[in-house]
Amino acid sequence: MKIAVINGSPKGKYSVTLQTVRYLEKKFTEHEFAVLNAGQQIKALEKDFSKAKELLESSDAVLFSYPVYTFLAPAQLHRFIELAKANGVDVKDKYATQISTSKHFYDITAHKYIEENSIDLGMRYIRGLSADMEDLLEEKGREDAEKFFERFLWCVKEEVYTSAPVKTCGYSQVKATAAPLNATQKTDKDVIILTDETNPDSNLSAMIERFGNVFSYKTRIVNISEFPLKGGCLGCFRCAVSEKCVYKDGFDTFLRENIQKADAIVYAFTVSDHSMGSRFKMYDDRNFCNGHRTVTVGMPVGYLVSGNYSQENNLRTVVEARCETGGNFLSGVATDEYDTDAQIDTLSKTLTFALETKHTAPQNFWGVGGMKIFRDLIYQMRGMMRADHKFYKKQGIYDFPQKNKGKSMLMYAVGALLSSEKILSKMGNKMNEGMLMPYEQMLKKMDSDKD
Repeated sequence: MKIAVINGSPKGKYSVTLQTVRYLEKKFTEHEFAVLNAGQQIKALEKDFSKAKELLESSDAVLFSYPVYTFLAPAQLHRFIELAKANGVDVKDKYATQISTSKHFYDITAHKYIEENSIDLGMRYIRGLSADMEDLLEEKGREDAEKFFERFLWCVKEEVYTSAPVKTCGYSQVKATAAPLNATQKTDKDVIILTDETNPDSNLSAMIERFGNVFSYKTRIVNISEFPLKGGCLGCFRCAVSEKCVYKDGFDTFLRENIQKADAIVYAFTVSDHSMGSRFKMYDDRNFCNGHRTVTVGMPVGYLVSGNYSQENNLRTVVEARCETGGNFLSGVATDEYDTDAQIDTLSKTLTFALETKHTAPQNFWGVGGMKIFRDLIYQMRGMMRADHKFYKKQGIYDFPQKNKGKSMLMYAVGALLSSEKILSKMGNKMNEGMLMPYEQMLKKMDSDKD
């Protein structure tokens, strides 16, 4: 079998993920692995995609190899997928799978993104391998890689794969209509509408205009398509110590001075290839000059989305999870699928409320789980990621459970009680009453404070 390996890492042959491919190549010598360093060569591929098209169409299967960047695949791989579709690559009924490396921070959404686009291209998708960056150096990691590839080969042989889901409904765009400018707009808050829209006649442009007119505060538009980004994140980690990006295009300064100091941000984009598009992804990836620091915590955000957003379950997860892990209150997502004007007006009201009341909400699993992964990662790598380590210490993110010795000792005592049937029979409902005691005391204090 000839397997086209699409290496989405900007590091090319120095990619950690690619080493798993090299390992499989040595273990399964009867198969041909043809590597295209798409992430590193993306600018050249934009000029001439013919060799990439020839490789994809001449192969029996496609293996996407990449590191997880900001919930999804790197911007360079996003762009490659855009180019493959734009160039009419015929890979219908070929098999597709993927290998990623990460610390398992939203590897699930990255894998779903590749799966959805593989199916878009008419490919037969087989579940991939999500590995830790160092797994291949351990015996179990190598065993997992071999098992993954053995399962892939079995799926090809038995024709077991994921096919395109049946669409439940179509997307019919609802145009946003013009609204008069709010004559009482206030100027004491800095609210940004961040977009990559270049077509002034698009529905997204109309949505942006309406929001800007009905919102309680004056807004300013930041169009990232106009910023001279020299490229996507290279994963070089130079910024881990210096906090400065290796690119000399001034993006890190622009980000910190013109965007992150705002009071609120409304992201506006058109759904593209099951994501926000490669330009927005490049913007997201380049935010890594802030490392893993939640520098906009407490800032409310909103979204204006053109496209079939309700059917994009993975993208919806990404949007919500970004807010949860960043400590941002999601004021709403207005789309052009139905009642567009009403949705925009509702988003405007909710964002105004969040701004004026400094409203926040406790993190759910997406936020708590994601930050615990980063907590452990940064603590382990604190010697290199100095800026992150300093930030995490200051914000009290190092909330390791072993630090709470008092609670641990209490749980030992509770465990001893629960292990004795004789004691439990005498206690009756006293344990539940004991658990509620602090709450009862709090509520009684509230009554006494009223008096």
